[in-house]
Amino acid sequence: MTMTVNTVQEQNAWISKAIKVIEADYQRSADTHLIKLDIPSLEGIDLYLKDESTHPTGSLKHRLARSLFLYALCNGWINQDTTVIESSSGSTAVSEAYFARLLGLPFIAVVPRKTASKKIEQIEFYGGKAHFVDSSAAIYDESRRLATELNGHYMDQFTYAERATDWRGNNNIANSIFNQMKFERFPIPTWIVMSPGTGGTSATIGRYIRYQMHPTQLCVVDPENSVFYDYFMDRDATITLDSGSRIEGIGRPRVEPSFIPNVISEMRKIPDAASVATVHWLQHIIGRKAGASTGTNLYGVLQLAAEMKQRGETGSIVTLLCDSGERYLDTYYNDEWIAANIGDTSAYLAQLQQLQQTGKWQA
Repeated sequence: MTMTVNTVQEQNAWISKAIKVIEADYQRSADTHLIKLDIPSLEGIDLYLKDESTHPTGSLKHRLARSLFLYALCNGWINQDTTVIESSSGSTAVSEAYFARLLGLPFIAVVPRKTASKKIEQIEFYGGKAHFVDSSAAIYDESRRLATELNGHYMDQFTYAERATDWRGNNNIANSIFNQMKFERFPIPTWIVMSPGTGGTSATIGRYIRYQMHPTQLCVVDPENSVFYDYFMDRDATITLDSGSRIEGIGRPRVEPSFIPNVISEMRKIPDAASVATVHWLQHIIGRKAGASTGTNLYGVLQLAAEMKQRGETGSIVTLLCDSGERYLDTYYNDEWIAANIGDTSAYLAQLQQLQQTGKWQA
């Protein structure tokens, strides 16, 4: 279709208005809290959780959704008539549904059928629709098909997450962490720990660390049924899995374009039972429930802290509380579901309790 000057001007005016709406929403939002964990047995090592559950849509993905919408708007991929489609395990879709509603745009989330029901309810609360597929691997092609069929825009977080965010600063998550750490005992973290979903957040953090010339190391922790760890070790980009991660929001059955291995110092594979045990242990520390991806993050943090203590090192470690556990009451906080889908977590709980009491890590 040939666009007239008036049509171009109208679209540019709508895009400018849409960007202003998103920026106004950002200005109404405060930064997320940095929670200091009190673990006396790890004296000399300070642990922090950046609480991303306090965003308006309740997760780390709120930052990503804002960046993706701004990126698509500035690229001219979205206009006032565009249906927005995203492939997501839930949290990104919730956040994108929020921004689509702000702009008055239809939104469809292509999600695996096993996605937590609470997330589906939140997508629908913000006016979005859930389109179900049977496996995590099917979300990409089905999203592209819907975008073509509806003449819409496939947001494609897995490709654009690492480039939609300004990794040099502009109050991205890494910038925020270092600003909030300025007055702490160890203001420059020894480690930042992050789990990969798209890989976009680990890319942002890793690039920022290098750009600012910090000595901080980035440890990325991967759940079971995910290819990121194997790709990091072997650099085989063709590796795939038939089944998806049981830890919602992280882990992928294929190597995502936004995952940048060269900015990562170290990767660790975390058992799913350890991730679930860790969020139950954390609940007794902070009095709140967190999603299982936070457990993956924190289990890696505690491993690193115990190793630092054994070597006689001091310093700080920062990770993310990705979302609230209230979204997972029927899964990660349901004993029957855990027994059927994750298995026995008691050995990991005992390990965590021993660490809390002695500062020693029993393998």
